[in-house]
Amino acid sequence: MKKIINKLSRKQWLLWGGLLSLLLFIVINQDLIKLLLAGDVENIRSFLHKNMNYALIFMALVMLIQNSFTVFPLILVITINVTLFGFLNGFLWSWFTSILSAIIVFYGTRYILQDMIIEKFNPKLLEKVDASGFAYVFQARIFPFVPTSLVNILGGLSTIRVLPYLIATTIGNFLYFFVLALIPAGILKANFNEYIIWVGILAVCLLYYFIKMVRRKRKNDPSKANTLD
Repeated sequence: MKKIINKLSRKQWLLWGGLLSLLLFIVINQDLIKLLLAGDVENIRSFLHKNMNYALIFMALVMLIQNSFTVFPLILVITINVTLFGFLNGFLWSWFTSILSAIIVFYGTRYILQDMIIEKFNPKLLEKVDASGFAYVFQARIFPFVPTSLVNILGGLSTIRVLPYLIATTIGNFLYFFVLALIPAGILKANFNEYIIWVGILAVCLLYYFIKMVRRKRKNDPSKANTLD
């Protein structure tokens, strides 16, 4: 009984510690947070450009918030990173911090918040994540309309192992973030717009589903399965 109480206490301490740390971060950086909510990239760049080391830490914490609650649009966070650190470094820092944040939220959900929030999610949705595993996480990472925070939380609530989750997140975020990073860099500005990119990503998803469906049909049909050998 004491072990259970101690375990619950540790969870509560971690939860409250995390919430208080987040509150402290917001209070200390309230001016920057207001600029973020307003989407004022230029003033954020001017503010953070004076101390690049702090800028790295600040943007990492912003990415953690984005992966936890999706308060800030992902394109805004990547745009600020690219504006501050340049295209390559901004893209890599966005990608690296997104993976780190996804793992933190994944473990936090699985080992601290699971008992508190699992009833708020549709069991059929969790079953779908359990059944698909890697494929579900990867598809959700490259699909533009699925919030990153939702993918992280569902991953933590499901039974997916951390390695497939990590690999799907790493590959999916690399592809998706690279495309998003091209927008603030101006590389796609002349000939493309954001909606065309979404259509392209959606086409890739549909192609993936089509190939998966064809393979499943061939697998279930012995006569067609033999033609694959």
